[in-house]
Amino acid sequence: MLKYSDYHIVFQEVPGEVTLAFNITNCPNHCKGCHSPYLMEDTGEVLDHVSLAGLLAKYKNAITCICFMGGDADPDNIERLAVFVRDTTNNQVKTAWYSGKQDFPASCSLHHFDYIKLGAYMEELGGLDSQKTNQRFYKVIDGKMIDMTNHYRDCLNFAR
Repeated sequence: MLKYSDYHIVFQEVPGEVTLAFNITNCPNHCKGCHSPYLMEDTGEVLDHVSLAGLLAKYKNAITCICFMGGDADPDNIERLAVFVRDTTNNQVKTAWYSGKQDFPASCSLHHFDYIKLGAYMEELGGLDSQKTNQRFYKVIDGKMIDMTNHYRDCLNFAR
């Protein structure tokens, strides 16, 4: 069962999108130097079709994307929620997933996502805003991941 600690409307996580981002709890990755260690705990509100439908209805005219920040403990459920977002919004709201894993799960299909971030946070390499980062940000086009990490970084630097 997926749970989230909170959610926010954000502008940086997915360039060019107004994103409703969920901070998913019960993170199994335990990255050294994690900026949100409270997300390692199994706490928060249940994130399922019912709760997601309510938030989609509430913010439907304010957002262009839903981003699941985490969820590595239950990737199949993340995918089910992404499918639900697409079906519920007639593909009008894009889907993104920030995973701390190095690889996209073999049990999931890229066709259900528009954006994917992969890679554990490594304190010495920094996050997506660092030139040295191991993390990658991808746009999914026709089921293929196109590396947009440099574009992502350029957007962040432009905004500063």
